[in-house]
Parts: sequence; structure tokens; C-alpha cells
Amino acid sequence: MQNKFKICALVAALASATSALAAGEASNVIFFLGDGMGPTTITASRIYKYGEAGALNMEALKRTARIKTYSKDAQTTDSAPSMAAYMTGVKMNNEVLSMSADTSAYNGTTPYVSGANSTCPATGNGTAVSTLLELSKAAGKAVGAVTTTRITHATPAATYAHICHRDGENDIAAQVVPGSGKFNSALGSGVDVLLGGGSKFFIPTTTTGGKRTDGQDLTALLKTAGYTYVNTGTAFNSINPATTSKLVGLFNLDHLNYELDRVKNSVDEPSLADMTEKAIKILSKNSKGYFLMVEGGRIDHALHGTNAKRALEDTIAFDDAIKRALSLADLKNTLIVVTADHDHTMTINGYSHKGNPILGKVTDITQTTVQGKRVLAKAADSLPYTALVFGNGGGPRKATRDDLTSVDTAADDYLQEVGVVLGSAGSETHGGGDVMLMSTGAGNATFKGTMVNTKVFGLVKSALGL
Repeated sequence: MQNKFKICALVAALASATSALAAGEASNVIFFLGDGMGPTTITASRIYKYGEAGALNMEALKRTARIKTYSKDAQTTDSAPSMAAYMTGVKMNNEVLSMSADTSAYNGTTPYVSGANSTCPATGNGTAVSTLLELSKAAGKAVGAVTTTRITHATPAATYAHICHRDGENDIAAQVVPGSGKFNSALGSGVDVLLGGGSKFFIPTTTTGGKRTDGQDLTALLKTAGYTYVNTGTAFNSINPATTSKLVGLFNLDHLNYELDRVKNSVDEPSLADMTEKAIKILSKNSKGYFLMVEGGRIDHALHGTNAKRALEDTIAFDDAIKRALSLADLKNTLIVVTADHDHTMTINGYSHKGNPILGKVTDITQTTVQGKRVLAKAADSLPYTALVFGNGGGPRKATRDDLTSVDTAADDYLQEVGVVLGSAGSETHGGGDVMLMSTGAGNATFKGTMVNTKVFGLVKSALGL
């Protein structure tokens, strides 16, 4: 019995030592968030790019963990409270961004938003809670957010804004801009680097495409506040990080293009990897370190549309950004975390032969080839089906399935079949399953096991010594 107590004491001491080692070990954090990048999306992207036995760059990171993503009021979360949980350590209701747990996004059944303007009550509906970006800024670190969505969209907004309903994007934009009248004072001198889309919420309705109803041109205010502002990939490429300290790039009125379309159509927008590199080079000039959030945001949008190919292409682009960061960061003082905010309903279907295209139709592994071609597996209706399918999704209900025998299911615009049809106006929903977290670098020792998403906040905060 005495030996048992000694062993328990030793284990406790080792655990304490590990925790102490992690605390304050990192000067910098790069937090990668693949929006909607559940385990199936990771697996399918690996097969798509590298084959079954290959590996994504994120899969080579040192530690892995499993993350529970439910929100305060929902079994299946939306992006606002799930990202905010990582950034604040607080469980909040769906649609709420970086506010206290008692905050509601609805006045009864009516959302607190009108168009892109917030109608959140000034008092009596929760309070702002500090984010990792704000805490890092208060500690003197440089901070930034990079995304392929609008920078006012739920995930990037959760790093720097506080609002009771995520759709109030005019108000979210104003919170990040000094001189706007709604600037978030917790940001100190402001977010140092912001790169993505969504310029329509920064310019007035009197300007083509503008959505601001207050008449303000926030891009002009950014320049007045000392930011370098760019709106094309060409202009972005000319930015010298050595001589630039504050940068905002808004490369589209709305979200950036999907990676497949950006490359195929030579769109004048920077890649996620290039934005990540430039952000790191600008932020790393701060001797006290930095906090950078990088989002592969359009993975989620392609999955909502049941367009697996674009989802996989954007996941690969996200993985390339991770590779770029690993080539630039010193892991002795930099913690890199890669995770997702929630899952989706996509799954890998059937028993295809190894090496069968993940975007292709399922082959029947029990049969030999016919005239050199593998035999397609058939469903009960005697029709073939694809390897990737969705549990639900939009579109009209059909009496019978389409015959996919001669259909190119790897085409850019092919939409996967769905189990539960949500109607023509419907969109595939998020999934409620756990997601993966991968980490490496300074302070990564504690990122392991199964944990709720709010715990990740504490681990990152501890690693930074905040």
C-alpha cells in the first residue's frame, strides 16, 4: 500500500512538472482552424492528394487529441460559439460571438440582427469575454487573423469581436477599425494583420457593393489609423513585410474564391499559404511574440453545398498553409495548433478497392474486372453510388436515384448524393461528431486525450504564459 502511495505521488509530480514546463513555454502561437474539417474530410483529402498510405502535413504534427464541439444550447454547434469556445474558454449559445454564457442571439424567436446590422441590446444580454487575441495584445504581442472567408465571418470575428448575433457584420467590422465609433478598446492599437474577404461591410451603400448603412468608409479610417490597405493579390504581393507593421487586405467584396476556382481562373487573390507567410513575417518582428489565427474557411461552405471536390481542394490549400508555417516558425518558441470548429455529415461509403479515386464511384471488391475495368458496386436499386455521400443536404426530393454509370463524379461542380433531403432552399447541416486536434512546438505536451473545446483555450493561454 505504501508503494502504491509513492507511485501515485510520483505520477502527480510528473504531471505537475509537465504542466509547469508547458506554462509560458511559447512566445508565439499559430492557431489553424479548418472550418467544418471533420475527420472524414481530413481522410478524404489525404486520399485525394496522397493516397491511402500518404499523410497530410497536419497529420505529421507531434500530438493529437479529440475535441467535443457541442455548444451551450445545441448538440450540433454552429461556427460562432465553437470558435469562440477555443478563443475564450466559455460555452455560449449558437450564433453568439465571444460573449458570456447568458447571452442570447434571439429576442424570443426573432434574431438580434437586421440585415447586416446588430440589434443586440446595449445592456441586459450578456457581456463581452476576453479572447486569446485580446489577451495576447494586452501582453504586448502582435496579433493577426487570416481567412479565406469574410474577415467579419464567424470564425475570424470570434478572435476580436463581441456580439450577440454573428450576422451583424457591419458592427463586427466597426469593432476592428479605430475611429469607427464602435472600435473594441480591448484591441489596444488594433489587430496588426487582417487578411481575407468581406470589403462590402467596410464600405458604404453609396459605393458599388457596399453594405454599410451608416455612411462610413472604414477602409479610409484604416489608412488614417496607420494601416497599409490592399485589395488585390497583385498589391498584396508587393507588400514588403520588413517595412510593414500594420496590414489589412480585403480581396473580395464577399468570401474569397474557392481554391479550385482561384487557381483555374487565375483570380487576383493571394493563396492562404501566401497570406500565412506574410502575416508571420510581419508579426514575428515583435520581440514579445505574436498570436496568429489562420482559417481555411471555405472548406465549410463547399461541404454545406455537398460539393466534395471543392471541399477537398480547400482542405489541401489549408494544409499547404500549415506546411508553409512549419517552414517559417521556430518550434522551440512557437506552438502550432490545428483543429476544426465542428464536423459535417460527409462520410466515406462502401468497400472500394484501394487506390480507387475518392471522388469516384464505389467499386465491388468481391468481383474481378470485366474487360480490364473494375466492376461498380450497386445499391438495392441496381444503380452505382459514390464513395463520398452526405447524411443530408439541399435539393429536390426525387422518386428514384440518378443513374451515375456515365456521370463524371469527379467533375468540379458535381454534388454528392444525400440521405435526408432538406429541400431546394436547404443546406447540408453541420455534424455533431468530435473533431481532431493536432499540435506541435513549444508547450504542446498537454494537447492530448479527449477534451471539450473550452479546455483548449486554457492550454493555449498557459503555453503563452498569459
